[in-house]
Amino acid sequence: MFPRKRRGIFDMLGDDMFRDIEEEFARMDEIFKMSIGEAMRRKPGEGGPFIYGFSMRTGPDGKPIINEFGNVPQEQGTDFELSVDEREPLVDVIEGDKEVTVIAELPGIEKEDIKLDVAENDMSVKVDTGKRKYHKKLKLPCEVKPGSAKANYKNGVLEVKIERVVKKEKKKGVNVKVE
Repeated sequence: MFPRKRRGIFDMLGDDMFRDIEEEFARMDEIFKMSIGEAMRRKPGEGGPFIYGFSMRTGPDGKPIINEFGNVPQEQGTDFELSVDEREPLVDVIEGDKEVTVIAELPGIEKEDIKLDVAENDMSVKVDTGKRKYHKKLKLPCEVKPGSAKANYKNGVLEVKIERVVKKEKKKGVNVKVE
């Protein structure tokens, strides 16, 4: 007899959104198991602590948005890989009508230590001090004007506001009556 596929609780509900969440949790579980396995192979005092976390919210389209942070090695094919002593900060991107706001948690550093680069479609935050190292590269949800970026750092929270590029709509033609 063929083995039955194990059904998850969300399969019973039949909702694609829940299935996506269940798949994301399964992926995070695999990352967790991989990092625990790597930690078990290390000798005491080798490397640093492993940090991993996520935040989950619902996007404007009703789909879940899951943001990961920490220093757990990234999946293959990402733009960069973190070293064990480098953390990926928790970042939230809020898309408004006129601007994009990026909020990053960077506790334990001075504002002078933050290296912030903004391009038309992406942004990078890097901190490298003796005590703390953070690195995050993210794609922005829309095209922005890099020269308009304004950043503020207070109480461990970096807030960056960047003006959106507003695409002008093509003017509709007018029907002209021929006389």
